[in-house]
Order: sequence, then structure tokens, then C-alpha cells
Amino acid sequence: MTEAHAAFRGSIPQNYDRFLGPAFFEPYALALVRRLGATACNAVLEVACGTGILTRHLRTKLPEATRLVATDLNEAMFACAKRKFRPAENVEWKEADASALPFPDRSFEAVVCQFGLMFVPDKEAAIREAYRVLVLDGVLLFSVWDSIEHNPVAQLAHTTVATFFENDPPSFYETPFGFHDTALIRGLLQKAGFRQIEFELVKLSCRSESAADFATGLVRGNPIAAAIEESGRVDIETVVRAVAKKIGENFGEKPVQSTMQALVWRARR
Repeated sequence: MTEAHAAFRGSIPQNYDRFLGPAFFEPYALALVRRLGATACNAVLEVACGTGILTRHLRTKLPEATRLVATDLNEAMFACAKRKFRPAENVEWKEADASALPFPDRSFEAVVCQFGLMFVPDKEAAIREAYRVLVLDGVLLFSVWDSIEHNPVAQLAHTTVATFFENDPPSFYETPFGFHDTALIRGLLQKAGFRQIEFELVKLSCRSESAADFATGLVRGNPIAAAIEESGRVDIETVVRAVAKKIGENFGEKPVQSTMQALVWRARR
């Protein structure tokens, strides 16, 4: 992908949050918070916080005194996330690269990341940085999508968009659904020094109020929108309608009901 076709900007963060958040990301945010559980945390770092979906649940569930730091590189996503919090709530916002975190060694009891590691170019560095900023016995908890074949709504959107392009269809979906090799991930964690490494294959239901809403999120709620518009080959609303039609035919018009699958990893420093 070009940089332009990988950027969450313009109206993308709002569409992502509104139309994909409830369907894809809220259920897994709750799953991550439950898995963090009773871990004693004076300080928690969230990496690649996006529009703050997991951040919101962390702040609600963690003790008020727990320091919560949320990082991302995307200013537009940050702006969307901050609107979910009152000024007095204990959340620190920091623009930061996951592969070069601006924090001292052993600063946090937990590092969490929901569906962000797939977008980091240097994943080895990001995992090494998570290890560095964790205290001894600290926890790294993160989720990544399983392959697109196990995520049928996303696969349907990907294949439908491709039908409008004879050559070089937009490839955005290959990134979020392209980092699921468990041997590779375990190897990166081991190389960084992590121990007690485990993962769970988590299959959940996903639900959207309508096929039209889901299609809007799947097309206008991620950088594939920029690739479609810049190609000049097809009007983006034509693509949205086509995706909505396919979703309705396969998973229902109102509401949409399907499944999704991800890998949730946990490791200790």
C-alpha cells in the first residue's frame, strides 16, 4: 500500500468508529479487558489506541487511580478517541510510534493493543519495545485478526470491491488480516524475551444494524476509500451499494448477523 492508502484520515475515523466499532471492535475490547482481569496495575499502556474503543473500556474497568496512557500515530484517530472522555478522566494521550516508545524502561505493569500490531511495519521492534517498558512479570496482551477466510463479512467486502478493478484492486484488507501466523508471532515474542506465551482463538458473533451501515464502514471506514476514490474507476457510493447488497444476500439486511475470529495473545516479561 502507498502511504495515502494506509492512512486513517478525513472522515474515515468517524465512519470506522460509528459503523465498524460496534460490530467488530467493541466485542473484542470487552474480551481483552476481561483477560486483563485482576492484574495489579498501577500503570497501563495502550498501543495503537485508534478511536479509543478499548481505551474507553479500560478506563471504565480499571481503578480510577491507575495511570492509563493511550498512544497512536494518527492525529485524526486521536481526535475521535478524545471526544469519548471527560477532561477530568485519568487518560494520558501521547503520539507515539509503537516501535520506538517514548517511555523509560519498566514503566508499566501491562501493555495492551487491540488490532494495531498488524499495521506496524517493524513488528519485531514493537514487541521488543513492549518488553522494554514492562516491569518484571508485566503482561503483554494483544489481539490480531485470524485470516480473512475466518472473517466472512470482511472477506465478502474485499472480494466485492475487487470486482470493480480489472487490475491492481485495492489491497488494504490484506494488512489487517495478514498477521496470523502463530509460529511467527510466538517466535517474535520469544526473541524479545517474553515467557508464559499463550494465545486463544476467539470466535465471536458480529452484528450490525443494517447491511447499509456495515457496508459504509467496510468501504468508507478504512483506507480502502482513498484507494477507490483516487483510482477514478468507480464512484465510491456504487461500491458501497454493491457491498451492502452482497452483505444483505448473505447475512441479512436488518440486522446483519455473522461471525468473526481473532487470536488473543498473552505473554509475561
